[in-house]
Amino acid sequence: MSKKPRNKSLSGRISRIKKKSKIYFHIIIDLLFLKKRELRPWQIKLHEIIFGANTKSGKLFDVVLFYVIIASIILVMLESVRELDAKFHTLFKVLEWIITILFTIEYITRIITIKAPRKYIFSFYGIVDLLSTIPMYLSFIIVGSHSLVALRALRLLRVFRILKLARYMGESTNFVIALKESRAKIAVFLSFVVILCIILGTLMYLIEAPDAGFTSIPRSVYWAIVTLTTVGYGDIAPQTPIGQLIASAIMILGYGIIAIPTGIVSAEMAKTKKKDPPTSVKSCKNCLYDDHAHNAEFCSKCGSKLDDE
Repeated sequence: MSKKPRNKSLSGRISRIKKKSKIYFHIIIDLLFLKKRELRPWQIKLHEIIFGANTKSGKLFDVVLFYVIIASIILVMLESVRELDAKFHTLFKVLEWIITILFTIEYITRIITIKAPRKYIFSFYGIVDLLSTIPMYLSFIIVGSHSLVALRALRLLRVFRILKLARYMGESTNFVIALKESRAKIAVFLSFVVILCIILGTLMYLIEAPDAGFTSIPRSVYWAIVTLTTVGYGDIAPQTPIGQLIASAIMILGYGIIAIPTGIVSAEMAKTKKKDPPTSVKSCKNCLYDDHAHNAEFCSKCGSKLDDE
């Protein structure tokens, strides 16, 4: 009689294990094929911490990650100094692996805590996060002395971590909006600069002799662009008084031209700040859009409900 309850309890445990294994199996399949899915309570909580900034835990996560990114960039720079790398090579390696593992955990966690992983993986920040994580792992795949040059190039991909800082700078959103609003004016301005450089380059080609470096119109246009945007490299220089007079005028004109795009973008940024109402930093779990109106209950991009954080 005592064997039956044991058999029942054993079968019950087996059935529970099967159910749990099925659940975990489906979760793994969803992750592998990046299917859209409903989030569990623990995923929602993690999403609030990682993608949101309204809670204390979310702010703490952003601050910690911000300093880790800064530390990783400084580490890459210090590692490029041969004297320091020779002296602290082991320490640099250990620190780099610690930072890489932290970024890997962050990247995987971001994928797990959103409804549509594909939208994050193929987004700008998703690609940046991947590029800032894979170089150390690729060093295991690319081995051999003949691959050392390629390996160094792959390690330089770590500088993409600096792009991760953009998500923590609030003014970057207004700057992007201002650039979009002023793109037509900037395009007209750049077209004017190109036309001006072609005219001035052609004029200098007619005035100056080939001995001075003005051997063709394209090379003369190159000189005009360099002179207009900076003060010239010195590889090509006018020799005649008229050419030097034109070069002086181009240099002075360059100072005014540099200021024009700054004024256009600044004016658009001022308009954006006046027009935009207070925004929320809640991140949509479906599309990751995080520029919502104040006290918004639904995502202004995909319509999904925003949970209170």
